[in-house]
This record gives sequence, C-alpha cells and structure tokens, in this order.
Amino acid sequence: MPSSVRFLTLRMLSVFLLSFFHLRACHSSPSMQPLCHDDESRALLQFKESIAINESASSDPSAYPKVSWRVDGESGDCCSWDGVECDGDSGHVIGLDLSSSCLHGSIDSNSSLFHLVQLRRLNLADNDFNNSKIPSEIRNLSRLFDLNLSMSGFSGQIPAEILELSKLVSLDLRENSLKLQKPGLQDLVETLTNLEVLHLSGVEISSKVPQIMANLSSLSSLFLRDCGLQGEFPMGIFHLPNLRFLSIRLNPYLMGYLPEFHWGSHLEMLLLARANFSGQLPECIGNLKSLNEFNVANCYFSGVIPSSLGNLTTLNYLDLSDNKLYGPISESIFRLPNLETLNLEENLFGGTVEFGLLKSRSLVSFQLSGNNLSVIGNHNDSAALPKIQILGLGGCNLSGEFPSFLHGQNHLEFVELGGNKIEGHIPKWFMNLGTTTLWYLNLRGNLLTGFEQSVDILPWNI
Repeated sequence: MPSSVRFLTLRMLSVFLLSFFHLRACHSSPSMQPLCHDDESRALLQFKESIAINESASSDPSAYPKVSWRVDGESGDCCSWDGVECDGDSGHVIGLDLSSSCLHGSIDSNSSLFHLVQLRRLNLADNDFNNSKIPSEIRNLSRLFDLNLSMSGFSGQIPAEILELSKLVSLDLRENSLKLQKPGLQDLVETLTNLEVLHLSGVEISSKVPQIMANLSSLSSLFLRDCGLQGEFPMGIFHLPNLRFLSIRLNPYLMGYLPEFHWGSHLEMLLLARANFSGQLPECIGNLKSLNEFNVANCYFSGVIPSSLGNLTTLNYLDLSDNKLYGPISESIFRLPNLETLNLEENLFGGTVEFGLLKSRSLVSFQLSGNNLSVIGNHNDSAALPKIQILGLGGCNLSGEFPSFLHGQNHLEFVELGGNKIEGHIPKWFMNLGTTTLWYLNLRGNLLTGFEQSVDILPWNI
C-alpha cells in the first residue's frame, strides 16, 4: 500500500474515532450531573453553623430541619442536599428552600447566604430569625426571581436594596414586623414591574395604594391585609387581566367601591372585610365565574343581594355579615352547590327562610343571626346539612317546640338560638347530641323550661 494511501486511511480512521467518542460523550453527558461548587458548599455549611434548630421556630406541624447536611460519603455533593437545587449544566446552587425548617437565630450582613450569588429562588418562610433586619446585602442576589421571607421574624424597614432585585416575579414578605415607608409602596411598584405575586400582609405601609399598581398587568396575587392603607383604592386593580387573588381586608381607612365586573375575569378570591368599602353589590358580580371566596364582612354595603350571586357555582365561602343589606334573601344563594360557609348575620334582611332550600351538602357554617327573619324548618331538613358545625339563628323568629331540624346533626359545635320564641323542654335527643361535639350553646331569651335538667348534661351557661 502506498504511503500516501496509508496516511489518508489512518487520517480517516482518526477522524472516525474522534467523532465516535465525541458522540458518546454527548450522549452520556445528560446523566452526568455536575458536582456542587466548593465555595457554594462552604457557604451553605457556614450558614448551617450560624443558625440554631428550635422546633418552636416553625408553626407548620410538618416542619423539620432541612439543614441536616454533611460533606462525607455520598452526601458530600450539596446538589443532593435537602432544600438545595442546582443548575443541571453548571452545578451552581440556584434554589434554596428552607421553609418550615425550625431555624432560629439572626441573619446579618456577614451571612454566607449572600455568597450564593447564582440563586434564583430563596424561600426562608416559617422560621424565626429573631427580629433580624433584612440586610442590604440582599442586593448580591441580583438573579432572584422568587423571594419568600414570610412569617420568619424579620423586622424594621425593608431596605432600599430590595429594589435592585429587578428580576423579581414573586415577593412574599407577609407576617413580619416590617415597614415599607422609605422606600414606600410606590417606589416598589414603579421599580419591580415584572411582579406576578406581591404579598405584604401585616407590613406597615401607612400610605395610599398608588394608581400605578393598576399597570402591573402580570399581577396575579395581591395580599395587602392589615397594612394601614389609606385613601381610595384604585378601581383599575380589579380589572387587571391576570388577577386571581386579592386581599385588602383589615384596612379601615381604605375607601372604595366595587366596579362593574366584566366577563373573563379570573378572580378566585376577593377579601374586603373591615375595609371602608360602600355602595351596592353590583348585579354584574355574577360575571366572576371563578370566584371561590367572597368576604365583605364589616363594610358599609347597602341595598339588596344581587340575584346573580346565585350564578357563582364555584363559590364555597360567602360572608356578607355586618353590613346594611336589606330585603328578602335571594333563594338562589341557598342553592349554591359548593358552599361551605354562608354568613349573612347582622344585616337588615326580612322575609322567610326555609331550611329545606339549602342545597349544599358541604355546608359547615350557616349564620343568619341579627336579622328580621322567620326561619322555617322541619325534621326532614336535617338531611340537607350533613356536615353543619356552626349554626347561628339568634333572633330569627323561631317559634314552637325545639327545632326538629337539629335532630341528627352529629357534627354541631356552635349553636346560637337566643332571642327566639322556642318553648317547651329541651328534647332528650339534643341532650345526647350535646355530650359529643357541642362546645357553645345559647338559648337565652326563649320560653324553654327544664333548664335544671340540661345544666348537668350541657356544661354551658344557657
């Protein structure tokens, strides 16, 4: 064989073998998870050493210390540690979930957490960091798009450096002793324009809700409960195209009205209780087809209940208590199939309510006390409420013998029947019921006799 041919053959064989091994390497690389970087492993272990474990630091019953990390044996790679997430290509730590880990101690500017500069997700919720301030070094984690420090014992002013986390999509700082004043809510909303989740419940804000918040078109969840909010709530927030969860309750100086709701709204939860909202409940509320929870208790709404509420077939929680609503109660509400809580007490409703109209077999709490109503029920109606635990019918013009529709209600825990016209003896079947689940019973203001027989069996002040 000529030398030139031999050389060409060897060259082609070399190219073939190189290509073969390259293909094998490419084929096998996805299964070869890169190891954790040494500096990031050290940072995690330093954080572990800086913090104590205390079971009382977390409220979740399923909480446990996730930081049982070791560097020996097979567990030496931090990418395999509990709560740690690594990038599949680079091996960098990009996620740290230490929520409900019973962590107790302080986090300061020297914390090795801030060396994990590749982090995209950080969750320290439900721990106790002993009134630590949020260090300005939070700015080091500039790649974060999910930050959750809720219910973890942080205090003080939220640092301005949090505004440098421009990639944030989810920010949850609720249930801490924090303030958002310098910078304030307007600064935060103007800067973090990609937010989809903003949870600041319990944070002291004490300002107006900025109009610019109605421009956060990606916002899906907004929790501003008990923030000291003032002024008028921007109507445009109700119409944000992706909004699903809204809680602004416990802000007594926050004024507002419910808007005209359009078809296509994705709202699933609307909580306004103890805010200074007034006006009427709009008929178009029936357009909120996805609504599961609606709470406007202790507001200043007036007028009648819109019949369109009966179209909200996914509704499981409805609280209209302590308003100035009047007129007969629309029977369509009683036919909602998935209701678990229905509270209409302390309004100006009149007319008659028939227990037999209640169609939700999931109803756990039903309260009508404090209205000018007549309630009608019979023994057969007890089958309609197999799960009822809380029953409030005080001052509802109940008359005659002890209500037979309570017979067989073996889950009752709270019964308010005061201020009616019930007469006769407390029946024996109710005495037996009381010895199982019942812990509150009010029969004051009725015409019942035989209290001395019930006191030994029912240990309440009736």
